[in-house]
Amino acid sequence: MDASAFEDPDGRPVTAVTAAEMRAVDRVAVEAIGLDLRRMMEHAGRGLAEAVLDVRLSDGSDGHVAVLAGNGGNGGGGLACARHLANRDLPVRVVLDRDPAALDGVTAEQLRILEAMDVSIGSPDGDAEVDAALDGLVVDALIGYGLTCAPRGAAAELIEAAGDTAETVVSLDVPSGTNATTGETPGAAVEPDHTVTLALPKTGLAAIGGDLRLVDLSIPATVYDRLDIEYEDPFGDEFAVPLSRR
Repeated sequence: MDASAFEDPDGRPVTAVTAAEMRAVDRVAVEAIGLDLRRMMEHAGRGLAEAVLDVRLSDGSDGHVAVLAGNGGNGGGGLACARHLANRDLPVRVVLDRDPAALDGVTAEQLRILEAMDVSIGSPDGDAEVDAALDGLVVDALIGYGLTCAPRGAAAELIEAAGDTAETVVSLDVPSGTNATTGETPGAAVEPDHTVTLALPKTGLAAIGGDLRLVDLSIPATVYDRLDIEYEDPFGDEFAVPLSRR
């Protein structure tokens, strides 16, 4: 926990948490409070989509958006984002780091919705169109705060491809390849222009560049109280706020 690394637009400190602390927050929110993963995933996807729309507006971009997604909560948030963007008639292409059949749980549910919407879904293996899809705005939802080692396989390939060709990268929660606690990058890592982090910033984000936005997952303050995490609501009447590094 670090209350000195970030501040909100009014200059108030915003507590940052380590990966282990965020894992505990998720556990208490789900097991003790009943705030299930589906609800948090929807908040994450909507907040990420709003950030992408703001970036497109500020950049004057009207090109396609490529959403890179893995399994788990981070990938599910990216897929929910893709749905919101497609609902607004944006040209969206999803690129998975694995075969679609390998997704499970609520992330697979998000994928099934996109399939029913006929959103374009590809994966690196044998897909010649993937590189072309990464030449505009790329949403990075490959790996979340659970990174423990260097990315491998298709995830690493997509990280490197995005670095080579993307015009703008918006990462969800923590840039893929970056250790959420330390900011270290043990292998291939996304270099984001924007990061949309969730609930509270992660301590490792102090070490990376780019703009930073904090999105509310509707986690009650009692969750932080139970874990003795210093918390002052940074959102007020907003669902997302920009953060500055101190």
